Formats: sequence, structure tokens, C-alpha cells
Amino acid sequence: MPIPPGHHGNLTSEQEAKLREFWVATLNVFGVKDPYEGSGADTPQTEDAQSVSEVNAKDKKKSKRRLGLFKRHENKESSSGTATPTKDPSQLADGDDKYGQVKDFQQILETHSPESLGATFWSMVKADHPDSLLLRFLRARKWDVDKALVMLISTMRWRSHEQHVDDDIVYRGEGGAVEDSKSNDPAVRKEGEDFLTQLRLGKSFLHGTDREGRPLCNVRVRLHKGGEQSERSLERYTVYVIETARLTLRPPVETACIIFDMTNFSMANMDYTPVKFMIKVFEANYPESLGTVLVHKAPWIFQGIWKIIRGWLDPVVAGKVHFTSNVEDLEKFIDRSHIIKELDGDEDWEYHFVEPIPGENDPIKDEAARSALETERNIEVREYQKKTFQWIAKGSGPEADQIKEERDTIARKLYDNYWKLDKHIRARTYYDRTSMISADGKVNFYPPPPGKGENASLAPSSNVPADEPSADDVD
Repeated sequence: MPIPPGHHGNLTSEQEAKLREFWVATLNVFGVKDPYEGSGADTPQTEDAQSVSEVNAKDKKKSKRRLGLFKRHENKESSSGTATPTKDPSQLADGDDKYGQVKDFQQILETHSPESLGATFWSMVKADHPDSLLLRFLRARKWDVDKALVMLISTMRWRSHEQHVDDDIVYRGEGGAVEDSKSNDPAVRKEGEDFLTQLRLGKSFLHGTDREGRPLCNVRVRLHKGGEQSERSLERYTVYVIETARLTLRPPVETACIIFDMTNFSMANMDYTPVKFMIKVFEANYPESLGTVLVHKAPWIFQGIWKIIRGWLDPVVAGKVHFTSNVEDLEKFIDRSHIIKELDGDEDWEYHFVEPIPGENDPIKDEAARSALETERNIEVREYQKKTFQWIAKGSGPEADQIKEERDTIARKLYDNYWKLDKHIRARTYYDRTSMISADGKVNFYPPPPGKGENASLAPSSNVPADEPSADDVD
């Protein structure tokens, strides 16, 4: 499958220059110093560059001066030939800041050390190629480095402070929800029960791929009833599904296909709050992650609802939404053999939740193993950053190409390290228990259903609620 334009491995010279520029700004914010600075190496310097830690030490009343990191003379070129940032992010027009990310950006720079920001970033990278992660933000902001940096740092704040993605949702996961569901605290118990209810219902699930090789996420809208689960549990569940789907992406595939199955939809299923949340996270926090959105079998009453929702969407995102009425329409996007029978396709598969297994998350308790792998990862991160400075300095040409290859080699080591570390930092999911995601990171989008083959011992007697319609009942 060819690499799409603007992605790692298929960049124009202008796009690669923007990526180098983004790395300069990002490493500057993280307080990472150029190891070659002062050694005579030809590295890009900015006339007012200063250590972020130095700025951090100043009185908070002068915190806005940290935005001086981005103030440059118009059209100034660095020694590598890359354009340096020209705008102060605080001056972005309101129309460019739909979700108030400039405020988040300013707040996190004021309250967090550069080192903590760097640690958050590399935790966010996970199994991605670091360049690929940055390129998502660049493409989302039409290659404007200042806007991309604001979006990146704001997303880091959202992950670490609003949703606690890596230290709670991913770290505790389904097993943590089971523990919470047994809590003596009514509020904690309800959050755990609500999260598990959505899993057991199969409100959404990952299975199969579309014609572009993108993972399919099926959302069964009829299973949602407004008010049945708390807003917080809906948000946690949404992030959990997105983060799990992210682990199944393999280059050159970097996006997913979502099917909103509107079969048997009624107004009782309509809930604007989670819809707004979903739109926000995809547009602001998971940029360039949506490939196609298929709204399947939407009834006529949805027409008015769609007009409202479309008004909330970025035009680019809205352009990815397609309406389908039958399996023939779905076949334009998904091979019929990959469409599940519930949607009138030939794929003989049904969702049955497999409960968490006692002890499956014991590796998280192995602090020695985790620490050793994190130390190994930190060494590779430092080496990657060092090579990045070299690559920035060289700009383009044979030497730069050689350094890029060396950076890619380190990125592969980081990928391998992540999948060794994964079991120590991420709770097991339904997709781990059913062998869709294997311990070494390999993905099987068509694993044997629970109750068949190697997963027979994991299958519960029944996890489907009595009122959940079978495939035969679906119109």
C-alpha cells in the first residue's frame, strides 16, 4: 500500500523543512539542549533562543515572555534552510482556536517544567514513529508550525490533566473498572459499573478492516440511552476505544473507519453531549485519525439532527462522513467478506465480551522490569533527540538522508521497546484476551471468536444482555 502524501516516508522538501522546524520548537519547549551547540556544528539557532528552564524560573507575572520562543523576524531562515516560526501563538485569531487551546498552551508552559513536558510527550508517542506523531499535528494545522505546537502541547495537557489517559484510563483499564465496581464508594462504584456496562453491551467494538486497510470501529447507536451512564464514564469509554484502536494502526495506515450503525435508532438514543465530546477529541486531541465515517441506515428523523451536528464539524471532518443505506453501499468502502453478518455481510462474527482474567495485569506490579525497560527507552529517546539535532543541522542531501535512516533505526528500537514495556504500563483489554493484539504488538483483525479455537477457554457462558437484538433480528 503506498504511503500517503505528507506522511513519514513521503514528504516534499517543503514539508520536511516544516517537520525540522517543528522539532526545533518542540525540543526547545522540552528544554532539550543541542549537544552540538558551541562545538562548531552547523545547527539552526534563533536570535532570541533561550533555555525554557531559564524562562520557567522567572516570576509568573512575566510568564507571557515564554511565548518569545516563537517570535521571529519575518522570513528569517535558519542555517539549515528551514523557516523559523514567525507568530506568537497567543495572537492566533479566535477562528483558529475553536477549543481554547492557546489558553491551555499558556497554562501548561506556566505550570510545568520542560522536563515533565518532554516526559509526557514521549509517553504519548507509545509505538508511533515520533515523526509520524508530529506530522499528524502539522497536517491538521495545514503545516503552520506555531498552530501545530499549540495543538500538541494542549493535547498533552488534555491527556495528563483532563482525562488522565496514560495514568488511569489505559493504566487501569477494564480490570480497574472491575475493582471500582466493587468499591464501597457509591460514586466510584457507579463509574466502574457504567464503564463495564458499555463493554458488555458492545456499544462499540473493533473488528476487521476496510478496503484501505483501516481498522473498523462499529458503533451500535441503538444501545445508547441518554442518562443511563454518567458523562464521565462515557468520556472514559470513548477515550479507551480510541486509544485501543490507535495501537492497531500500522504504517502506512494511520486512520480508522467508523461505522455508526443507526439500525433501530430512535430519539431515545440521541444524546448530544457525548457527540460533542467525540467531535472535540477527534478534532483537537487525535488529529488526522479519522479516515472515513459511515452513517449506516439513518432514519428520516436523523436528517434534522445531522444538520445540527454538521454545524459543529470542521469542514474537513464533515467531508469524511458518508451515508449508507444497505450492504451494497457499505461494499463501496468495505469488502463484503469483511462486513459482519449483523450488517448483512459475509463475516461470520459476533461480539461477545470476555471478562478480565484475575492476574492478567500482574506485570504492572513488576516495578523492576518496568524500570529497566524505561531506562532503556530513555537512552534511545536521548539518542533519537541527538540524531534529530544532527538531521536538522544537515537540512537535505546525502548526509541528511543517512542521518534519517539512523533516526528510523532508533525509532524501530523505540517501537520494540514499547511492546516489551506495554504489559507493564497498560492494562489488558478484550482485544488482548481475544488475541487481536498480541504481546509483541502484532495485530490480527480477524481472530477466532471467543468460544472457538485458541480462545475457547476464555469464553464466558453468555455476556450478551437479554434485550440485545441478535443479528437475525436486525432489519
